[in-house]
Amino acid sequence: MKYVDEFRNAELARAVSSEINSLVDPDRRYKIMEICGGHTHTIYRHGIKDLLPEGVELVHGPGCPVCVLPMGRVDEGIAIAERPEVIFTCFGDMMRVPGSKGNLQEVKAQGADIRMVYSPLDALRIARENPDREVVFYAIGFETTAPSTALTLQRAKKEGIENFSVFCNHVTIVPPVRALLDSPDLRLDAFVGPGHVSTVIGCRPYEFMPEDYGKPVAVAGFEPLDLLQSILMVMRQLDEGRCEVENQYGRAVPWEGNLRALESLAEVFELRPYFEWRGLGFVSQSALKLSEAYADFDAEVRYSSPGVRVADPKACQCGEVLKGVLKPPECRVFGTACTPESPLGALMVSSEGACAAYYNFGRKSYEKVEIGSRR
Repeated sequence: MKYVDEFRNAELARAVSSEINSLVDPDRRYKIMEICGGHTHTIYRHGIKDLLPEGVELVHGPGCPVCVLPMGRVDEGIAIAERPEVIFTCFGDMMRVPGSKGNLQEVKAQGADIRMVYSPLDALRIARENPDREVVFYAIGFETTAPSTALTLQRAKKEGIENFSVFCNHVTIVPPVRALLDSPDLRLDAFVGPGHVSTVIGCRPYEFMPEDYGKPVAVAGFEPLDLLQSILMVMRQLDEGRCEVENQYGRAVPWEGNLRALESLAEVFELRPYFEWRGLGFVSQSALKLSEAYADFDAEVRYSSPGVRVADPKACQCGEVLKGVLKPPECRVFGTACTPESPLGALMVSSEGACAAYYNFGRKSYEKVEIGSRR
């Protein structure tokens, strides 16, 4: 397959849907979690759920790094951004994520020098161009984006750029998945594994899921047929009594991952003892911080970040949605007090947020969307 339309072929999609339907036990209900928020958007943008039999339910997971960031970490970033000597840089998704007293976009409007960038290398360039200012990059993401931060820090160190630092909020995928599997609130039959993360870490880290918990996994790409084929793969495993990790996204994901990227991560980062996740609380060894060799570039050290905890608004049920306990429309403020224009929670802001996916593509009675639709 060379062209994206081949991954959106309606005839093939219906054939895969029919095969999934043939594997369904009418006396059983199947719950399959798509871990990645990008998968959730594909599912609702292209009407994947409408091609599945009634007995197969898709449950979204905590695979959106913007969404899982607790309000306290947003507030800490804002506190750094408000310092007069700082040029604060971040990805666009972070600009409107609510903290307890506003968001970065509002702070920028009040006069703070906050700039949206497309990569940490953009932030490093700004540091070179402004040697009399302190430039801070708000690093966020799973193992998908952590290598770009690591490579940027390696370059900053090599060039001796001293006015650059990173406020590190990189998280890792395995610990929150394990926390979900240990949770009594959620019963799952299988998982669709995250494709982007897996291009870095590979498939091997997911082997604990079938080995320790008896849950099949299929690592998936992001086109409609990728998702349908991955669902078919785990349904076949359930039907045949198998339980293993399969790689549907072989065109992009090597089984062992990207070894050079992993080497850079090992040099620049180390695991935090624990980190707070929205909805999951504190999860041990679930996030990265800068290693001792790169401590001079750590904004948390440079600006004595206090590590505050801030509770989500009581009306907002982001935590339950992130854990898959609630669907977004079941949140009491979804589509009313919480919309993309006036979000109460990060899940309505992020381009991978489950609430944004449901609001934009699924809220009108979850009407069917033809495969290949550009809506």
